[in-house]
Amino acid sequence: MRAIHLIVVHCSATRADRDFTEHDLDVCHRRRMMNGPGYHFYIRKNGDIKTTRPLEKIGAHARGYNKGSIGICYEGGVSERGRPADTRTVWQKHSLRVLIRTLLVDYPDCRVCGHRDLSPDLNGNGEIEPEEWIKQCPCFDVSKEMYDK
Repeated sequence: MRAIHLIVVHCSATRADRDFTEHDLDVCHRRRMMNGPGYHFYIRKNGDIKTTRPLEKIGAHARGYNKGSIGICYEGGVSERGRPADTRTVWQKHSLRVLIRTLLVDYPDCRVCGHRDLSPDLNGNGEIEPEEWIKQCPCFDVSKEMYDK
């Protein structure tokens, strides 16, 4: 098994008023010349957790961080008007919490962060601030969620 030190949360950047299944995710990533979904897990709006890539396989979700990370994506992240937004349902929030807590049992020293938190610290102050984000993903502050064991 590969060494895991990071769990990265993403959104699919799809509209909350439209479905985007794990099959749609697979097709989307294959069209981008990837070998299937780049995330290890995908959480649907109804809270279903789909395994989309084996944990043993390096992900394709966060350039420069894939080798030692697990990628989790939730369906949504864009409002009905097409703007970045925290569109997680109650079920997605619950499933995300359960999944991360479960992963932290097997990988207790992992850091949990959002994809946007891996943006470069352009001003060198040690904090990735909103104006430095390359992407809005995952449209909520992962560090403020309660994922402790």
